[in-house]
Amino acid sequence: MRILLFCSFCMWLSRGTDAVDLTEMFAEIRSPNFPDSYPTDSEVTWNISVPEGYRIRLYFMHFDLEPSYLCEYDYAKVEAEGQILATFCGRESTDTEQAPGHQAILSPGNSLSLTFRSDFSNEERFTGFDAHYAAVDIDECTERSDEELTCDHYCHNYIGGFYCSCRFGYLLHSDNRTCKVECSDHLFTQRTGVITSADFPNPYPKSSDCLYRIELEEGFFVTLHFEDRFDVEDHPEVSCPYDYVKIKAGRKEFGPFCGEKSPGQIETRSHNVQILFHSDDSGENGGWKLTYSATGNSCPVLQPPVNGKIEPLQSQYTFKEQVLIRCNTGYNVFKDNLEMESLQMECQKDGTWSNKIPTCKIVDCRSPAQLENGFISFPTVKNLTTYRSDIQYSCQLPYYEMAPNISGTYTCEAGGKWMSPELGAKLPTCQPVCGQPIRSLPGIMKRIIGGRNAEPGFFPWQVLIVVEDTSRVPDDKWFGSGALLSESWVLTAAHNLRSQRRDSTLTPVSKDHVTVYLGLHDVRSKADAVNRSVEKIILHDSFDPKTYNHDIALVKLKEKVVLTEHIMPVCLPQSAHKLEGPQPNTLGLVAGWGISNPNITADEVVSTSMRTLSDILQYVKLPVVHHAECKTSYESRSGNYSVTDNMFCAGYYEGGKDTCLGDSGGAFVIQDPDTKRWVTQGLVSWGGPEECGSKQVYGVYTKVSNYVDWLDERLQS
Repeated sequence: MRILLFCSFCMWLSRGTDAVDLTEMFAEIRSPNFPDSYPTDSEVTWNISVPEGYRIRLYFMHFDLEPSYLCEYDYAKVEAEGQILATFCGRESTDTEQAPGHQAILSPGNSLSLTFRSDFSNEERFTGFDAHYAAVDIDECTERSDEELTCDHYCHNYIGGFYCSCRFGYLLHSDNRTCKVECSDHLFTQRTGVITSADFPNPYPKSSDCLYRIELEEGFFVTLHFEDRFDVEDHPEVSCPYDYVKIKAGRKEFGPFCGEKSPGQIETRSHNVQILFHSDDSGENGGWKLTYSATGNSCPVLQPPVNGKIEPLQSQYTFKEQVLIRCNTGYNVFKDNLEMESLQMECQKDGTWSNKIPTCKIVDCRSPAQLENGFISFPTVKNLTTYRSDIQYSCQLPYYEMAPNISGTYTCEAGGKWMSPELGAKLPTCQPVCGQPIRSLPGIMKRIIGGRNAEPGFFPWQVLIVVEDTSRVPDDKWFGSGALLSESWVLTAAHNLRSQRRDSTLTPVSKDHVTVYLGLHDVRSKADAVNRSVEKIILHDSFDPKTYNHDIALVKLKEKVVLTEHIMPVCLPQSAHKLEGPQPNTLGLVAGWGISNPNITADEVVSTSMRTLSDILQYVKLPVVHHAECKTSYESRSGNYSVTDNMFCAGYYEGGKDTCLGDSGGAFVIQDPDTKRWVTQGLVSWGGPEECGSKQVYGVYTKVSNYVDWLDERLQS
């Protein structure tokens, strides 16, 4: 054999060579002696093979063989995989012979054989053939029809081969073609659910073993219900040899199931169920779908308690179902002597309830809180304190009144509290009645200077303040007046309580040196009056001892006083009317135990004992003077007199009626035309150097309405 190589592989065969193996990716094949006449009685076979993943493409550039009927003399035969692909002879195709022409032959696989044969004679000179072959890539993803070479999901071609891949959530099987799903750890713990084969209703994955576990609390029984649409590969003669569904419930097993008949409903009678689904490496079946539910033992039907209800109220209850026991409005749940808003009960696995039905007892608000200076009454049934019962709060009249002004009726509500439509759960208070003496004041009054005695109870707010300040002069004693504001507080003038009254300091006298007398009428009978020591003295921070500006003070008693017809507070001006003060020509009353002898001088008062005072409480009626007129009357006098906006004047131009020394701090009261209560609009403060009640000498009073905020802050603190 002689071989010549030019741009491709060429081969000459000598007579007697039967077979040649070719494994190159491409080559040229020539008949013996080409291009000269080929020899007679010759047979040569070229066996061509290329790597897997390739086919062989064979074509002829020249072809000249002896023609014969059905190519029975000389021929070129192409075979592959035991099949004859083509037989060629002649120079061109006729009805009885076939020449290759421009036809190319493509092998089905990676091997192909070409056989040349000539018989014993040739009538003419025939030159044979010149053929070429080349390996060509197979696109297995589109060209292969063999099922064993196709991919389940995705096919990827490359030169010389292909590979498969799977969709997300799938794994490539060991055969590198089938896609299986990882489905061995599906756990269901809910009491109802849906389970399907993967990709249902599309075909399920091949070569997969799926395990679905239903695990519920002991006491539940799982029921499976397969849908009618059921399609699992089966066999007509053998029971479920390929794909199948098996169910294990406790010690019981169900299945295997396959084919197109649904297993329907399966009562497992177990709380733990395993569903195994197996598929082999073939088939395109649609799979299955089931729903499961859990039921348990039934519990007895419940009857709601008297005055109560059950939520939800059903005709049947099973394991784990819960109910809530509530009572009607105004009733509470009682369980083991414990009161609660509601009670939850659960049906247990043995068919019993977790609790017994409780009782509903009516709400009891119990005894209401006591009201200081007041009392409680029961409008309906005495001492009944249960739901919808009423109580009535009242204050001790005529000395106390309810604040705010409400009905005082409280009702026992469902929450167990006494509630008022106006205040809710908050209690009212019984405040002292102010400015309303039990004995009405007379209409005709005379001055205090030589004036008229007050009757007991006319001025129940009037107090006597006695000061014994031994820090300056041994046995030094003086007194003044004040007005009771509440059970604990007294209003008076600041100059009454300033220590060392002849200097400019604002230090109050020691509280231990002060005694307050209440309900006093005759100073000779102080033993019959109520006396209190003092807890605190508050002078106005801006009090000026020289001008008596801001001449106002508060005294807090150590112990509260009990209100009687002879001890009652006076009213303060309302906040809405602050800064207004009393209007000119308005008549007011003022009372005191001031010096009854108008001829005594101010210097003499210092050394005057209390025996020189009026024994009986005096009172007088005085008109308010225009502010400008009062200022003018004092500016015309010698001396440093200043009537500020914190003061007002009262009295008569012609004199004869006036307060005097010892009346300081007493209340100048005016009756409110709307409420008919007596309001302290002023405090006796100071007067001119002349005798009390002199002509053109007005009494000067602290304007209390200017100090409403100051008083509120201190009284509330």
